[in-house]
Amino acid sequence: MTVHGEREMLPAVTKADGAKALQRFAAGFNKAKRQLDPELNPSFEGGALLALDQAGIKAAHALKPQGDPAYPALAFKDAHFTIPKQAGWPKYFIADAASNRKAADGSYSRWFLVFSRNGIKEKWRAVYLAEFAGNKAPELKTDQDGFAEAVPAGGKSGLAVDPGKLSRTYADYLNTGKGSIFASGPNTDGWRARRARDTNQPGARILWEDTAAGFPPVALRTTDGGALVFFSTFYHQQKTVSAGSVITVPAQLQGLMDGPVKKTSRMAFTTVSAQAVTVPAKGSGGKITVLNRREAKTSVKPL
Repeated sequence: MTVHGEREMLPAVTKADGAKALQRFAAGFNKAKRQLDPELNPSFEGGALLALDQAGIKAAHALKPQGDPAYPALAFKDAHFTIPKQAGWPKYFIADAASNRKAADGSYSRWFLVFSRNGIKEKWRAVYLAEFAGNKAPELKTDQDGFAEAVPAGGKSGLAVDPGKLSRTYADYLNTGKGSIFASGPNTDGWRARRARDTNQPGARILWEDTAAGFPPVALRTTDGGALVFFSTFYHQQKTVSAGSVITVPAQLQGLMDGPVKKTSRMAFTTVSAQAVTVPAKGSGGKITVLNRREAKTSVKPL
């Protein structure tokens, strides 16, 4: 009998293969960090996480072209796997494991890595990474066999905002402040307030614009009928300093320069921002809460 994975609802991965994907990620991560070679990242990362980490490797390579052989190896233990049943491609699952990296409170943080692939012949690659307060993720809905429920990106999600529209919705909110779907917090109204304070500085002005990103979102149903959703956005900054002044690009960003370093009074920066949020069920009256946000500048361009 032939099972058609493109039509049948099947587990996205076995736990054994999920464990191999996590080990492969750690090995690739450590190699890239030690060699500081951005060409290595696409072998174990994709999507928003690739954009974030590859930019970091490029920037670090400019500072240490010889690499960083003393980089402390990332290691995981106590790995758990959240696996949905899915038909068709892409497929995804979450691996969460205790890392040997410490959080601000001194405890070891759990990394929640979303792995995805677009076909049976592809390797699993990590596309999102999140860390949650207290190392606790939202409670996900599972069936009697322990499999999670993947939430569709489109109109059948049953959510207040479909996962496929979250990138645009978040970008629009950050641009305008309009709407009441996002809960108050450091990554919503708090972030807008910080931007407002930074816009006009002595001798400088910063303009901001947020845009949707094309990296596919990943969503799993929570026990309350909502969903845990991973998605990404871009935001752009244009900094202008007063006449006669020059913007100095920090050494840690010079590896991201779009073109040669030159004296200029205007500079454009592009940043990828990846969010993990809870989205309430449609009609519940709840709000979207941003649980984790990771960002990295990916481009620096003199104007």
